[in-house]
Amino acid sequence: MKQNRSLFRRFLKVHFLFIFFPPIVLIFFGAFVEFSDSNEKDMNTLYLFYVTVLLFGFIFAAFVILSWLFFLKFQKRLARLQEVMSFSAENFPKPISVQSDRMDEIDQLGSSFNWMIQQLEDSRKREYEEELLRHRLIANLSHDLRTPLTILRGHVTRLNKEPLSLEGQDSLTEINHTITRVGDLMDDLLTYTLLTSEKHPFGPVSTDIGRLVRASAAAWYPVFEEKEIQLDVDLPADETFYWEADPTWMTRVLDNLLQNIIRHAAEGKYANIVVDVEKEQIIVADRGPGLDNSSYKSGSGIGLSTCDYMLKKMNLKADFISNENGTTVAVGRA
Repeated sequence: MKQNRSLFRRFLKVHFLFIFFPPIVLIFFGAFVEFSDSNEKDMNTLYLFYVTVLLFGFIFAAFVILSWLFFLKFQKRLARLQEVMSFSAENFPKPISVQSDRMDEIDQLGSSFNWMIQQLEDSRKREYEEELLRHRLIANLSHDLRTPLTILRGHVTRLNKEPLSLEGQDSLTEINHTITRVGDLMDDLLTYTLLTSEKHPFGPVSTDIGRLVRASAAAWYPVFEEKEIQLDVDLPADETFYWEADPTWMTRVLDNLLQNIIRHAAEGKYANIVVDVEKEQIIVADRGPGLDNSSYKSGSGIGLSTCDYMLKKMNLKADFISNENGTTVAVGRA
């Protein structure tokens, strides 16, 4: 950007004018004025001395005052610019006023700041539009993929009625499980998309955690029994604690943790659910291969991301401890 006027150049012009112009006038006056009488010459010399002292005093005082006024104005403009530039992520700054006819160094800095704000605004708009497009695409894909999955499940059901070998029956069972898994993944993906776009209902209330965990464990007990997984539940009978949480979201978090045990840690044949009233924690443990197992890592990303987002929204967190002997998840306050 072309700089029209320089703030410091104006400062130097004005100050050097006050420094050099009065002495030049004084020298010119003393050089061309002649005195005839010696007494009068002495008196005028003394008078000229006092005038010189007063003149230099005036120059010094004017220099100090002008410098103080200049830097006071300079400090006010910088403070106003700093106040506008100090913004948070929630309060986006507004462009500052710039005098185009003056356009000194500070106005040039303000103009560059306005340009940066415009670039940030454009970037935010593009990001918002891309996010809307991504959410719309995920929602459409989740909807469109359900039709072919339903058709596949119908064919699997039809083939189950046909005489097949044992290997064929196993293949059909695996296909059916895969279809169910893909459907669950689409549900997780759609839920995560709705959560991140803040379109998923969220209603935190004072929730009895002991009662909520007991209901989830009772709902999942037949599933674990069918998979021949021993489920130990340690729930205090007379004690509980409360979290300001959404019961539906908390149930979804527990469902995801228990479902991951069935999907990725069933070989351990053990699951444990504990409600620690003293520490105000929910502990879910298994004896599977651990999080480093490729099946666990590749299959639980979306679900765990959804749980992590829900927990953060409710000011909670999940701590994972995992090794080859199993995985323990402790859900507690953040």
